[in-house]
Amino acid sequence: MEIQGSQPEINPVIDTSTAAAATTNESFLIIAAKHSLIMSFKSILTKFHAGYFRISLSLGGQTLLWKTLIGPTNDTNTLRHVVGHLLHPTAFLVLWCLSLFVLVLLSLLYLLRCLFYFKLVKAEFLHHVGVNYLFAPWISCLLLLQSAPFIDSNSESYLVLWWVFAVPVVVLDVKIYGQWFTKGKKFLSMAANPTSQISVIGNLVGAQAAALMGWKESAVCLFSLGMVHYLVLFVTLYQRLSGGNPLPAMLRPVFFLFFAAPSVASLTWESIVGDFDIASKMLFFLSLFLFTSLVFRPTLFKRAMRRFNVAWWAYSFPLTVLAMASTQYAQEVNGSMAHILMLLLLALSVLVSLALIVFTLINSNMLLPDNDPIASLLSQLPITHLRD
Repeated sequence: MEIQGSQPEINPVIDTSTAAAATTNESFLIIAAKHSLIMSFKSILTKFHAGYFRISLSLGGQTLLWKTLIGPTNDTNTLRHVVGHLLHPTAFLVLWCLSLFVLVLLSLLYLLRCLFYFKLVKAEFLHHVGVNYLFAPWISCLLLLQSAPFIDSNSESYLVLWWVFAVPVVVLDVKIYGQWFTKGKKFLSMAANPTSQISVIGNLVGAQAAALMGWKESAVCLFSLGMVHYLVLFVTLYQRLSGGNPLPAMLRPVFFLFFAAPSVASLTWESIVGDFDIASKMLFFLSLFLFTSLVFRPTLFKRAMRRFNVAWWAYSFPLTVLAMASTQYAQEVNGSMAHILMLLLLALSVLVSLALIVFTLINSNMLLPDNDPIASLLSQLPITHLRD
């Protein structure tokens, strides 16, 4: 009887030990899960860089293109009106919201990178490729500001936001162009690369946004600043002086920036003078020629296309601004060939953007690779000849 009476006293002890062991295991799993999550988050922040703003830049350009197509126009050609009717305003609104979401997400990630890995951000600021992509978030903001469905270009909110987005572009100009003036005569030939044209595009997009709100003097100021440095860059890159820093093969899609800058310049000048005049046409023809020259050299991009990389997004924005320039040209000349060219470029721009979205979603696990070219370049810093 005593043995039977003692059994209930033993059982709770066994249950308590089992429960304690289970609780310990659960705590260990929770700690391991938290540690794994923290390590994954750190890995994301270390691999992430400003080059990922190519995505928001491309989406912002596509949004502005769609707004241009669905907006009012003086073009009486049937083809233009058919294209405008195919793009529903709701689809434009969805695209604008998607572009804004991607820009905010990328901005938050980069802000966290600045807070926790400031040394990597500083390394990016000192690098001849990485520093140019610091213009990309501000250009994306200016593009979304111009295409915003809720903000009028004559409103005070538009003016305030323009100042917020344009001032960092000018500050980065002072840093980059100041180095060109004060460093040795070989500095520009060493540092210049196709991504350097992003700084030019930043000035031109800022000028276009200023022209839309009637600030013609500010627009001319930014336009002249951008175009002068574009001429210097174009000549420097055209000469291909020895001793420069070559781009990795995976970054060769940025060669499309060669025709992006004159395309944006043609649109900006049209916004300033209010007419797609001879100067705008000359810039458009230059961009069209450079585009054709690159298209007929597919072997240049063969190695970059072997495996998906975020650098593929460099194809989209130049094609988009070239398509926008073609719409203004077609409206000005009102000819059949001009409208056929416009249709081809519009279709190519939209298809490339959609393809990039699909490829990015399918290959989301490859967005932060270990062999990212920019991240690899940044890991080699400090580079003494690029320091202030």
